[in-house]
Amino acid sequence: MSYTLENCITAISGGSSGIGRSCAVTLGAAGADVAIFYHRDEDEGEAVAAAVRAHGRRAAAIPCDVTSEPSVEEAFDTVRDQLGVPNILINSAGVNLDEKAVVDMDLATWDSLVRADLTGSFLTSRRFARDLRAAGRTGTIINITSIHSYAMRAGGAAYCAAKGGQRNLTQCMALELAEAGITVNAIAPGMVLTPMNAEAMDDEAYRRSLTQNIPLKRAAEPEEVAQLALFLASPAARYMTGAEVVIDGGLSLLMGQGA
Repeated sequence: MSYTLENCITAISGGSSGIGRSCAVTLGAAGADVAIFYHRDEDEGEAVAAAVRAHGRRAAAIPCDVTSEPSVEEAFDTVRDQLGVPNILINSAGVNLDEKAVVDMDLATWDSLVRADLTGSFLTSRRFARDLRAAGRTGTIINITSIHSYAMRAGGAAYCAAKGGQRNLTQCMALELAEAGITVNAIAPGMVLTPMNAEAMDDEAYRRSLTQNIPLKRAAEPEEVAQLALFLASPAARYMTGAEVVIDGGLSLLMGQGA
């Protein structure tokens, strides 16, 4: 089944690589104009914009540090000026877990990860929803969370806390924004082959040591997550809100096994 997004404008944080990049290209291919928020690498952002334009859609690569309120506000101003007010937001920006136990973690590490993985989604979602309500339009927010929003991992306290917070933020906003016709859902991936998992991408033996723990015996490709985002962004999912959809090859089903 195909889903079309004609007359839609999408803003994607973390849109220059990984899941965000795949979402940008996938939604562009489905007919959406796309704003790619990148943090550091302008060339990567422009490359994704070019890939979207290759599908005949408008695209803009826009610098945005999602941990900074002024940067987020400026980025959305730029989207409005270049493409129009977006009616789809995908929050894909973030950093991976740091493998540090709480007793060994400094406050700066905690603050940095929580701001990137949780506060960023708050800042972008708030501005997005304000613009839609002011315009009297409906739309959708999709947060990229993780199975670690509910499946804890030692050495991932800051990441798990941030992703759990992002999951709860998704559900609270779903309640608050329902009357405005804005749906809010989350996608919870397991292991995905993106630059965030560079070691697994580059080292086949290491990758196999991880994927043997996944019932489907492989990691996801970012395009598979993007296809799920396309569904949630499409009219086919207009009655879904407050959901967190798991895409992990069955990994989280093993939580109760072995003891």
